[in-house]
Amino acid sequence: MSDSISPISSVVWADPARQHSFESWLKPLAAQHSLNLSSLRIASADASFRRYLRLDRVQGHPGDSLIVMDAPPNKENCAPFVQVQQLMQQAGLNVPAILDWNQAQGFMLISDLGSRTLIEVLDPDQPRDAEAWYRHAVDLLLQWQLASKPGVLPAYDEALLRRELQLFPDWYIAQHRKLQLDDKQQATLSKAFDQIVAHNLQAPSVYVHRDFMARNLMLPADPTQPLGVLDFQDAVYGPVTYDIASLLRDAFLTWEEDFVIDITVRYWEKARKAGLVGAKSASGWGDDFGEFYRAVEWMGLQRHLKVAGIFARITLRDGKPKYLADAPRFIHYIRSTCSRYRELGPLLRLVDQIENIQVQTGYAYGRM
Repeated sequence: MSDSISPISSVVWADPARQHSFESWLKPLAAQHSLNLSSLRIASADASFRRYLRLDRVQGHPGDSLIVMDAPPNKENCAPFVQVQQLMQQAGLNVPAILDWNQAQGFMLISDLGSRTLIEVLDPDQPRDAEAWYRHAVDLLLQWQLASKPGVLPAYDEALLRRELQLFPDWYIAQHRKLQLDDKQQATLSKAFDQIVAHNLQAPSVYVHRDFMARNLMLPADPTQPLGVLDFQDAVYGPVTYDIASLLRDAFLTWEEDFVIDITVRYWEKARKAGLVGAKSASGWGDDFGEFYRAVEWMGLQRHLKVAGIFARITLRDGKPKYLADAPRFIHYIRSTCSRYRELGPLLRLVDQIENIQVQTGYAYGRM
């Protein structure tokens, strides 16, 4: 076994002091976990300041590997990751095991759930091939939600909903589109935000992963094992509609509505049977599928306004332009939802002004 970490071009450290701290932490773990230190390489990076490194194991662990999370403590707090990992593990979900955590430095050694995410095997043009995966994902989501308890995770309350929505005018409109809203436009946006928040707070609360989508579900190496769940550190306690909206109105791929409705119905039927929504639930809310589906759409609208703002911020502040390339997908989701509901008509017209979209005047059907 190598006792040094080879300089590998793909692992670049902007701060030599942090690199030294990393090596001082990792080297003593090599023998304990059979690490081949010279195999260190980049595994992935996400939209935050975290990045992930992969290490091979030796001595009877052929093909096995572990993951290192590199999360600078002045920019990322790993404590929520640890808390939610424990909650998900207790709920029986397949999440990375935490093998070592240097809390002061922001380094963590975790198990490796694999290298292929669900999104890599999905084709929006082949929904039948995806159905089994999505039904499996729905079961995992229900498993997570059924473990919910109030007072454990941060509340996804009105204040947080409003902070998220504000990302859209602050970053997407003002910074990305370089637009200053006039008083009338600002009033339109404020009224729409009031409506969105009020709708979303009607739903009962459960544990919310907050980014439950194909990109964060890992294909297991062993086909008998369930999908692995990643990127859960921002979990909160909030609307039951959020994660199903996140799963089916994905930030990175789009499904036809008949597929979305089909999977949503399957989820709703199981959630109602389990007492998460409907007549068996404490609130009685969501017993009608039409009511539930509308709520999912309004929750998706909240998410896509937020994500458009976040992706603009990541591009302009953090220098990661690939995320904003998906902005047309969010705008399509936003416009599609707004076009269905009369009370969102003013928001639709405002978005069209922001995007400089010229709409043909004519008859419209299917509005509610």
